[in-house]
Amino acid sequence: MNTYRLPPETHIGNVHLRVSNLERSLHFYRELLGFKEISRNSSTVELSAAGKSPAIILLTEHAGAQPKPPHTTGLYHVAIRFPNRRALAGVFWNLLNHRWQFQGFADHIVSEALYLADPDNNGIELYVDRPRTEWKWSGDQIAMGSLQLDVENLLAESPVGAEAHGTSSKWDGIDPGTDVGHVHLHVSNLGKAEKFYNGILGMDVTQRTYPGALFLSAGGYHHHIGVNVWAGNGAPPPPDDAVGLISFSVEVPDRNTVEEIRARAVDTGISPDSISESDHRLSFSLDDEDKNRVIISSRKL
Repeated sequence: MNTYRLPPETHIGNVHLRVSNLERSLHFYRELLGFKEISRNSSTVELSAAGKSPAIILLTEHAGAQPKPPHTTGLYHVAIRFPNRRALAGVFWNLLNHRWQFQGFADHIVSEALYLADPDNNGIELYVDRPRTEWKWSGDQIAMGSLQLDVENLLAESPVGAEAHGTSSKWDGIDPGTDVGHVHLHVSNLGKAEKFYNGILGMDVTQRTYPGALFLSAGGYHHHIGVNVWAGNGAPPPPDDAVGLISFSVEVPDRNTVEEIRARAVDTGISPDSISESDHRLSFSLDDEDKNRVIISSRKL
């Protein structure tokens, strides 16, 4: 059993996606979800909820990118976390107003979630946590499930939801406290994924009874990383030019943690990038067993 643990301040920083048409994707992320543009170059746009750095969503256009083939590893969904039910309900209402198709809704006991996909079929979860005081643990395992979500009750939280009752109001945009709460990945083997995310990165396994999946986190969160074999045991990575995940970042609080994780990776035979400094951050990147690129990043001391 791994005895190393990530600091409790650890969280997901950003998710970088490859898209086939940047303007089409921007319409979804800006107009429908409400993210604001921070910067762009010819092919990449950085977005955040507050309209300033740091970015939490990065979109890079790859002209002619093919759809992600079924039964491959990579992104299952990026989970965008809202600070309260009112904020989630507002975006929910805006998506309904634009007649965007949803794939499902769930009460996960620890959270309430909406599921959909962006224009390239990248999976998106929009969710809000229930208070931690309501989470239920059995030892080191958290109780999570997929119960029916009370959709009408959630929509009633939004002032624009009052339109259904004969009044009207305009959506006032995404809450600036919105961030990326977790990333859920298709992997080829749960044991190898656990060896990487628990054994090397130092995340705790918080739920291992869900069929075909594992959930891991730092600091007692329900999960920062989800992994599943629902694309098939032994599934191959998608082609390099397919739409989907380019990378995601795990933000840690200090330089020592960055150096510790890199040393642990080297000790297990993984060849991570060298530690670099930019934008007052220390970071390096490494790939998990399924070529999912993970960037370990910290504020410079």
